[in-house]
Amino acid sequence: MPTTYAIPNGRTVFDATLYTGTGSALTVTNQYGFQPDLFWVQARNNANGYGNIQDTIRGVSRPLFSNFSNAEEAYVSGFWITAFNSNGFSVGAQNQTGASGWTYVGWQWKAGGTAVSNTSGTITSSVSANTTAGFSIVSYTGNGSSAQTVGHGLGATPSLIIVKNRVAPTGGNPNNEWCVWHSSVPTKAAYLDTADSFNSGNYAAYCFNLPNTPTSSVINVQRGGTYPSDMTNGSGNAIIAYCWTPIAGYSAFGSYTGNGSADGPFIYTGFRPKYVMFKNTTTDATPWIIFDTSRNPYNETNLSLLANTSDAEQTNNGWNVDILSNGFKIRNTSTSNNGSGNTIVYACFAENPFKYANAR
Repeated sequence: MPTTYAIPNGRTVFDATLYTGTGSALTVTNQYGFQPDLFWVQARNNANGYGNIQDTIRGVSRPLFSNFSNAEEAYVSGFWITAFNSNGFSVGAQNQTGASGWTYVGWQWKAGGTAVSNTSGTITSSVSANTTAGFSIVSYTGNGSSAQTVGHGLGATPSLIIVKNRVAPTGGNPNNEWCVWHSSVPTKAAYLDTADSFNSGNYAAYCFNLPNTPTSSVINVQRGGTYPSDMTNGSGNAIIAYCWTPIAGYSAFGSYTGNGSADGPFIYTGFRPKYVMFKNTTTDATPWIIFDTSRNPYNETNLSLLANTSDAEQTNNGWNVDILSNGFKIRNTSTSNNGSGNTIVYACFAENPFKYANAR
């Protein structure tokens, strides 16, 4: 096995931090004391807690919600995430991040801090890139033209891209969905806020100008389709994108074919996952399922949260997996992450590389 890794301890650039709201200001500290740049906070014990997503590029109290196509919320003093700290974040009293007695998980990623200008694409972007961890946050203003490109700053081709228009839609399009591209289904796209399958038609056309795929320097964005759509390139619209590329021993983005059996596929990642997100690309009405080892330190892993709904955390709902020292194994017959013959994509971030992983 390798003697060195770019990220020898995944918890220095990614963490899943558990906390309980107090109904007032609260500071949340991650385990290894790093400065996160992307924050995704989700309530666990209440169905009215949305997937609150904030980042250091857009600033505090500017949430987007993973399960809604809504525009970015305006600043409200004391609500949402109220401060980005050197070792975590602070929250206010709002239900989505700090209600009294509500339990939460805060998924945090470290990008590159202060954004810098990037002129690699036809649209200039502001990019906070952590090339060591393979993650960048990309902010840009759409120009309303078709077949445009935006620099992402990773220096390697992304395997996962999530893009959100921050403003309310205009024209005929009723929504500005969360557009998702995954390298395992390169000619298709999906929406993070719905349970729809990946699509090679309208979703792809509206979001990423497919079949053109990202490069080591740019992602593709588009204004087109029937409406036409503004989701990734509305004229004058502020847009945010999150881009990841795999890093050996720390992150993996791939797919597997479900077998519909409780003795499901084993997927090798080369590390013990801290976080896994699944999506069936073939079948509609299948959610974006998220597991992590902070909420589930021992197998079977059975505590799921869904990116596309505000549902409370679910237990033993038929999506169970084993999280192992070198990957994960499916332990269910559900269509959602083990549909027979279906292609399921995943995104994983490590707790430890395989060489240093312990059994549990």
